[in-house]
Amino acid sequence: MDRSQSTEAGLLLAGRYRLGEVLGRGGMGKVWRAHDEVLHRTVAVKELTAALYAAEADRAVLHARTQKEARAAARITHPGVVTVHDVLEYDQRPWIVMQYVDGPSLADAAKESGEVEPREAARIGLHVLSALRAAHAAGVLHRDVKPGNVLLAKDGQVLLTDFGIAAIEGDSTITRTGELVGSIDYLAPERVRGADPGPASDLWSLGATLYTAVEGGSPFRRTSPISTMQAVVAEEPPPPRRAGALAPVITALLRKEPDERPSAAETERMLLDAMEGREPVAAQAFVPTQVVPDGLLRSLGADGSGTARLPQPEAGAPAPAPSVTPAAAPEPAPTVTPAAAPSPRRGRWRTVVLVVLAAALVGGGAGLVAMKLGDRTDKSTERANAAPGPVDVGEPAPKEDESPEPGKIPKKTKDIPDGWQRVDDPEGFSLVVPDGWKRRADGNQIDYTPDEGVHYIRISIDPSPDFDNPYAHALSLERQLADRLPSYQRWNLDSNTYRDQPGALWDFSWTETKQHPGPRHAIDQLYFGENGGPEYGLYMTGPEEDWETTREQFDTILRGWRAPEGSG
Repeated sequence: MDRSQSTEAGLLLAGRYRLGEVLGRGGMGKVWRAHDEVLHRTVAVKELTAALYAAEADRAVLHARTQKEARAAARITHPGVVTVHDVLEYDQRPWIVMQYVDGPSLADAAKESGEVEPREAARIGLHVLSALRAAHAAGVLHRDVKPGNVLLAKDGQVLLTDFGIAAIEGDSTITRTGELVGSIDYLAPERVRGADPGPASDLWSLGATLYTAVEGGSPFRRTSPISTMQAVVAEEPPPPRRAGALAPVITALLRKEPDERPSAAETERMLLDAMEGREPVAAQAFVPTQVVPDGLLRSLGADGSGTARLPQPEAGAPAPAPSVTPAAAPEPAPTVTPAAAPSPRRGRWRTVVLVVLAAALVGGGAGLVAMKLGDRTDKSTERANAAPGPVDVGEPAPKEDESPEPGKIPKKTKDIPDGWQRVDDPEGFSLVVPDGWKRRADGNQIDYTPDEGVHYIRISIDPSPDFDNPYAHALSLERQLADRLPSYQRWNLDSNTYRDQPGALWDFSWTETKQHPGPRHAIDQLYFGENGGPEYGLYMTGPEEDWETTREQFDTILRGWRAPEGSG
């Protein structure tokens, strides 16, 4: 074949793939619609036109990359990843036969409409994130997430394609020293700096992709490759103006340092919030803060130095002083967040007592309670002190058709499983527990347990929470505990909505060394009551060996939980 001539429609590859029209072009080649004459289906065929003009050594690299793309895609089983059907060689270069997607790329869709509606962009982001999580679980990094590689099928399906420069775990790279591969304005800063990429690098590229979708242009593209790379590494993107609830999620994903970005699980929760039109409160934990002078902190009611999130100046206002780094998003009022300490939600500081996990840190078993101590004595404290030590749950449960006494919660209702009963705690809350579980009150912690603390549910009530949201509280707790708990492993830490209120769910495990030694697992549901009222913590733990049963019990307890009347 004469390489001076381009490939033409009608060409039959490998005796079965007949080329039709060109679907798209890029720097490395073009993609054709084709017909598989053996299976009678439409496929997409990628032609690497760059190989036509490459030297022999470069052509070998292109061949290796094509094989690598096929291997990378083949390792991922996920409906959001374009399937590779075949790899073949024609005219001394490789061709890839792929699943055909009937619809445009996100790049084409954004170009045609000018911008993508934020909730739709969040939906697309969720699909891409799901595909990335499947790839990462298979040991594959995509390394070229961008709008052109996100395909939007007409039936609403979203697919991620082009793993041509993917990094495969355990596979030596075929990228040559000093070579930077990928679309520059979608490369994470650490990749531009020459560091090894990780899953967080793909998430940064997802953030840049979503920015382009809603704003209609890349946040870092400049007039030359060098200036673009400088922008990626050193400049903050312009604040998204059309992103709505998606804006803080994009800001969180575009943090310069990989360890400052949200995890895939955290990103999923935030994208779900944005897709449903809710403000993703959890994203605020990743919004850059500003360094402010000690005097300003004191004027805001804090002691000592720290950081504060300040509102951005309005358009045309004077720029801030050089010592202040602009925040990524405006805030309605200055909020002080001292380093390594909670941000106050009330007018004065309070002492936070953390009764936490592991007998190495506390006597009497693992657990978590966040309660305030101060100059107050309230009725709930009196009630707790009036019922110390183990006590029986109560009288046997009445039958379902029995009417409870006026003002009392029935012990058995149709939503309580067999072998369970509802109990009214002296603190004013009500919950369901398995038959035979007993109450233990020790100071500020209230447990229900069947076996002296091997398994238990612990309830905490904080009338004046110190944190702006339960997710920030959970993150703070984890930072204090992760390095001190033997074999600590986070399984999940996400913001969520519980009883229509902001919450956080923290799932983790560790190895207990003293009381009840051995591998243990725990889960904690934190949430605020109505109108930002008390913060409740429903914490459950047990041995790892029967965690599946304990986890099912926790779900039942969550369904049956009733906060004190009037507090949500």
